Amino acid sequence: MQNPYIKQYPDLMDGKKIMYIHGFMSSAQSGTVSILQTLLPNATVVADDIPLDPVEAVTMLQEMARRENPDLIIGTSMGGMYAEMLHGYDRILVNPALEIGQTMQKSNMMGKQVFQNPRRDGVQEVVVTKALVKEYADITTRCFAAVDADEQRRVYGLFGDKDPVVHTFDLFHSHYPQAIRFHGEHRLIEKVVHRYLIPVIRWIDDRQEGRTRPVVLIDSSTMRDSYLNATSSMHKAFEMLIEKYDVRIVAPAPTDHPEQITEMGAWIEDALSAPAWNRVIYTNDPQLICADYLISDRDVDDFMGTVIRWGSDKFKTWEEIIGYFELLGGQ
Repeated sequence: MQNPYIKQYPDLMDGKKIMYIHGFMSSAQSGTVSILQTLLPNATVVADDIPLDPVEAVTMLQEMARRENPDLIIGTSMGGMYAEMLHGYDRILVNPALEIGQTMQKSNMMGKQVFQNPRRDGVQEVVVTKALVKEYADITTRCFAAVDADEQRRVYGLFGDKDPVVHTFDLFHSHYPQAIRFHGEHRLIEKVVHRYLIPVIRWIDDRQEGRTRPVVLIDSSTMRDSYLNATSSMHKAFEMLIEKYDVRIVAPAPTDHPEQITEMGAWIEDALSAPAWNRVIYTNDPQLICADYLISDRDVDDFMGTVIRWGSDKFKTWEEIIGYFELLGGQ
């Protein structure tokens, strides 16, 4: 039964299985497991405690993946490093510790460490030695061993822009094009799952199902005011729309000052973060784009779909646009 007090996504990954791989000094009792299962009530989330020995961990996870045959694997931190090695599955790597040996040394993880969550074997603490750190450094040499075009299509990396622990965006991006920054730190908290992880899961679910959605174009001029602040309720509208529609943002493509493209793209990326990744179209003729709806504050001629005039008497604010699309229900 859906919890009325928590935003859930019952249609997302419906009937599918998600395998979650936890981070260093965590366990299958990680709060992320319960967050995923709560937000995706019709999916099955499976997780298990990972052995401390990295070679044993890789073997265990490979066997688990074969046994569970998950539709999606999500790994965080150390779990993201292990998930990268599980070829042949759709995967999301969140702040993957792809250089975990160096990370352990730099982040003062040596010596006695206490597990953040209870483990089935009852172990509460371990001593991290130089030998163990070397074993982790050695295991990372297995990363990026089989990165072909299909793997690049199936793997996403999500990187918190305020992560104080792991900084592997550039390393990941040198092998995989789908590297995305989000507003957040190292831990995968519920807010981050809602705003940044769920949209990526939706992209994967749509691809797996061959599902297409009506296309909504949003003119970038409706998204911010003259002070470069987001217009009122724009974020709310965007988050509502991406649940049912394929939302694209159209921004002007100046010919004299091409650096303006970077400025507008940077503003959109900062304002919307991960859900807007790879969804900005630079054009001076949005009416020529094949789409179902165009939200614009300008008169647009010859658009084949429905034009929604933001700021008009009918759609003075984003709240009125939200109401309009709620009535459409995804049509």
